[in-house]
Amino acid sequence: MIHEEENKIHKNFRIKVCGLTQPNQVRQLDEMGIEFAGFNFYKPSPRYVFKHTPATAIKKIHGKINKTGVFVDEDLEKLLKTVDDCGLYLAQLHGNESPRYCERLSNYISVIKVFHLTDNDNVEWKIKDYYDVADMFLFDTDTSSFGGSGKKFNWQLLKNLDIHKSFFLAGGIALDDADELKTFAQNTVAKDMFAVDINSKFEIAPGVKDLEMVKRFKDRLNGK
Repeated sequence: MIHEEENKIHKNFRIKVCGLTQPNQVRQLDEMGIEFAGFNFYKPSPRYVFKHTPATAIKKIHGKINKTGVFVDEDLEKLLKTVDDCGLYLAQLHGNESPRYCERLSNYISVIKVFHLTDNDNVEWKIKDYYDVADMFLFDTDTSSFGGSGKKFNWQLLKNLDIHKSFFLAGGIALDDADELKTFAQNTVAKDMFAVDINSKFEIAPGVKDLEMVKRFKDRLNGK
């Protein structure tokens, strides 16, 4: 279940910091007021969290921050074991997971289905079979790296759409994109934008974040 303060209308941008590998950084992000922490469980990724941190250490991370697992075409039973072992709150699916797979998984945990967008994509067609089986969507850049590519997709693909489902906006978002995000937030589609997802543009090294830069982004995005 996603942690949010009760009886409070959230007028600020929510932020998810993905590709984390250091529990201490997650705790600092929690103290900073960051809402989501992403851990990558895809072995080929340079941010594969088990290279750095065991499941027991991830499970010990508590607070308001929502621990999110990033998976790519993972065996369902193995994914569920990782969810339990690490105490995850959400599963973010970056691969070719079918609607049936998402439906089965959604019986156990909140599901974020990722869609990698190219300039030629029909967004409404890509997402149509996942409305009833995913809790949220995430729109990202179409690359082979499954997250953390540092490349941005054309946000105009989403312009004037009515998604009717909460979504994360990802893909190469950097500190200097704060003003552009504020402009994007005025568009029709942004009424469903649940959070902004940041990753490689805020790193000292893969999986190690520049926390001061994250704070500057948070403050700039929310007008401080």
